[in-house]
Amino acid sequence: MTGHIGRREFITLLGGAAAAWPLAARAQQAAMPVIGFLHPASPNTLEDRVRGFRQGLKETGFVEGENVAIEYRWAEDQYDRLPALAAELVGRQVAVIATTSSGAFPAKAATTTIPIVFVAAEVPAKLGLVTTLARPGGNLTGVNFFEAELSAKRLELLRELVPGAARVAVLVNPAEVTITEAVLKDVESAARAMGLQIQVLKATTSGEIDAAFVTIGRERPDGLFVGIGSFFLSRRLQLAHWATRVAIPATFGLRQYAEAGGLMSYGANFTDAWRHVGVYSGRILKGTKPADLPVVQSSKFELVINNQTARMLGLAVPDKLLVAADEVIE
Repeated sequence: MTGHIGRREFITLLGGAAAAWPLAARAQQAAMPVIGFLHPASPNTLEDRVRGFRQGLKETGFVEGENVAIEYRWAEDQYDRLPALAAELVGRQVAVIATTSSGAFPAKAATTTIPIVFVAAEVPAKLGLVTTLARPGGNLTGVNFFEAELSAKRLELLRELVPGAARVAVLVNPAEVTITEAVLKDVESAARAMGLQIQVLKATTSGEIDAAFVTIGRERPDGLFVGIGSFFLSRRLQLAHWATRVAIPATFGLRQYAEAGGLMSYGANFTDAWRHVGVYSGRILKGTKPADLPVVQSSKFELVINNQTARMLGLAVPDKLLVAADEVIE
């Protein structure tokens, strides 16, 4: 029976090929680099950031599930969980860790070798994350946007919207230590320069947000400046609702607040900032050292005004602001 394969031999051949396939698949999986995505918040508040991150990876030739895997670790606003989550990713031997400034500290404490790419609202060199912006040194680099300048600008915009404002309440979350300290310092100095009085209120829980607004309703400041951070972002509907309920003009740091009914937001475009993190992560996967990647200065800021909310508050938004806005929600 020359030229013919016996049935038994054919089955054996098939069996050999089938056994080889999972091996090939496993080898391919093993070769796929893994990125650790470490964030203090919960995924339901951050779709735009994850989308920006994936976009940046795609620009450098990496697509999640095709040639790169991403391990997500969310602290769900429990900052004390970040060190354990960072240690998990280090134990998993990921190729890169993408994170925020809050996540960068525990990640830096957990590894001196795995590259870390961060998004920071504060000056990273001042925080001790990098040596200088131009030459980060070590295993960290990332994206920086100047929250200090943003704080002053947000106060100016609030003053333009409420020209007679003399007293402004400032709501911050003391659990987000580095962000809150930086924001308070900047707001206090900007308020002094503008001749504004400020009253600081603190909230780390949903119940404390309610209590802060009861105080605001009673003391009637002329405006409200809401600090930044992932916890407040996760409570944006509650914050926007309360601000309308006690009829106070409020300024927020991200467009999601204005989309949720907040009066006005001015801040960094986080989708774009995380796109940069994705690009840097991709470049590191291709062999670039983090020390050779200067910290990117994010210059994309956006002003969003919710004109519907302004009307509910009885405010006429000046034409100058409407023209300057990147988006006006009607």
